[in-house]
Amino acid sequence: MEQGPLILVTNDDGIFAPGIRTLVQEVKALGRVLVVAPDKPQSAMGHAITIHSFLRLQRTDLMEGIEAWSCTGTPVDCVKLAIYKLLGGKRPDLLVSGINHGANISINVLYSGTMSAAVEGAMEGIPSVGFSLMDHGIEADFSHVRPVVRNVVGNVLKHGMAAGTCLNVNVPKNTGEPLKGIRVCRQAKANWEDEFETRLDPGRKEYYWLKGEFKSEDQGHDTDVYAVNNGFVSIVPTQYDMTAHHAIARLNTWDHAVG
Repeated sequence: MEQGPLILVTNDDGIFAPGIRTLVQEVKALGRVLVVAPDKPQSAMGHAITIHSFLRLQRTDLMEGIEAWSCTGTPVDCVKLAIYKLLGGKRPDLLVSGINHGANISINVLYSGTMSAAVEGAMEGIPSVGFSLMDHGIEADFSHVRPVVRNVVGNVLKHGMAAGTCLNVNVPKNTGEPLKGIRVCRQAKANWEDEFETRLDPGRKEYYWLKGEFKSEDQGHDTDVYAVNNGFVSIVPTQYDMTAHHAIARLNTWDHAVG
């Protein structure tokens, strides 16, 4: 007989990324763990799903005692296949995504495969959390993220979550200084100033490489950007309902007659 909650683990950096191994190590003592993650990096895939090609699942030796599958699709594909194929429609008790190599603060949540997997979990009624470390390096130090995972996951399992929401957790890069704590924040108003660099391939044909600079002019001290820049872990409750509720009243003053 199974003991404890069923925990689905996924990510967007690929099933063999160091971050997902750290996440599995921290949650495996809490219940049965099922890992379904992309077979290759799928960063910045957002909420993409595969509809014009086939998907494959392959059993993978990730860690002793852990059922793990690699998927040829996106992070959201991984969540869907886990629920509807591997679990036969059963929802896990918890979904955790990450630990992402790189930040998912502010507007990055829209592009993030890590967070899209968590949002998909919320859409399915599953308490879901996305974890990110503000360090892109393959040799990133996750040691200070471990107690954060234990704290957040423990609280989610104890208290539950509001329906239709998930948590976006970002942890500053390890600088050797202890974390100052955890702050519940709002998403900062920020954006990317995009730039496309023109390059030449070996055949001397032009191609374009997306570059950009992250800009935040939000001066609030209650934002995720402020928190992580000042040594705190940020937690932003996130939802998939993108309705701009504050704009509804104004739109209802328009003349909508079409006859």
